[in-house]
Amino acid sequence: MDVGFIGLGKMGLNMTIRLLKEHKVIAFDKNNIEANKNAKDKGALVVGSLQELIKKLKGPRVIWMMVPAGEVTENLILELSQILSPNDILIDGGNSYYKDSIRRSKELAKKKIKFLDIGTSGGIWGLKEGYCLMVGGEKKAYDKVLPLLTTLSVKDGYQYVGPSGSGHFVKMVHNGIEYGMMQAYAEGFELLKNKKEFNLDLFKIAKLWNHSSVVRSWLLELLENVFEDEKSFSKIAPFVEDSGEGRWTIKEAIDEGISLPVISMALFERFSSRKKDSFQYKILAALRNEFGGHRVKKGNEK
Repeated sequence: MDVGFIGLGKMGLNMTIRLLKEHKVIAFDKNNIEANKNAKDKGALVVGSLQELIKKLKGPRVIWMMVPAGEVTENLILELSQILSPNDILIDGGNSYYKDSIRRSKELAKKKIKFLDIGTSGGIWGLKEGYCLMVGGEKKAYDKVLPLLTTLSVKDGYQYVGPSGSGHFVKMVHNGIEYGMMQAYAEGFELLKNKKEFNLDLFKIAKLWNHSSVVRSWLLELLENVFEDEKSFSKIAPFVEDSGEGRWTIKEAIDEGISLPVISMALFERFSSRKKDSFQYKILAALRNEFGGHRVKKGNEK
């Protein structure tokens, strides 16, 4: 099927390339010249404006946005809402706050534009491994875009989870859990490293635990990669960013009266990383870069 794709960043470009295996993609990114060229080289029809993208798609259109959450997404949806037609489907695959997605769905519905909020996990590895897609919105719209979901995912790698906002809500909690898992690995490996008399090889231990251990996981596989490339890892500053989902998860827990001590402490540890040096914070920063391509600070960079 034909799909418009807006946003060719780290994930967006890879998703476009994966979609091109089975679909025609009309792509647009107003800022990323190199990504536009890459998408064109892979077979996408790259356009120079939103208006041109709309003209190239036959109705009812399907448009997938993969842009930063917040103001960028808000402004883009506002602009698209003025040029889309009734029954067109607009997809937000970024990490938007779920309450914003509920509101946007209602606003777009007034113009009879269908809206899907799709929590997307898989990071920069999604091109090769496939993405995990958590879909919220109208069920009929979900059914319409199933061909796209099956191309982007592996078997059982996508699911309709509920009404508008639910896709981003599920992804928000997913990322909160991710905070806790990463923190546990980081603390454990710092303790291993600190036991100087044993001179433990962290790479070998990570590799060992990934074979039949109860703590094996994809994150631990990525940690293998981190420890294997010791020279690159040694240059990473112990400064861990957070992109918002952990904060939203904790705020939701407060509103619902649910105790989330592990996820909360994991977020607070990220705050702490910006004020002191620690091996575990280097691990957290390196892991974020491994799965999501998130920027890491080098050495004494501020």
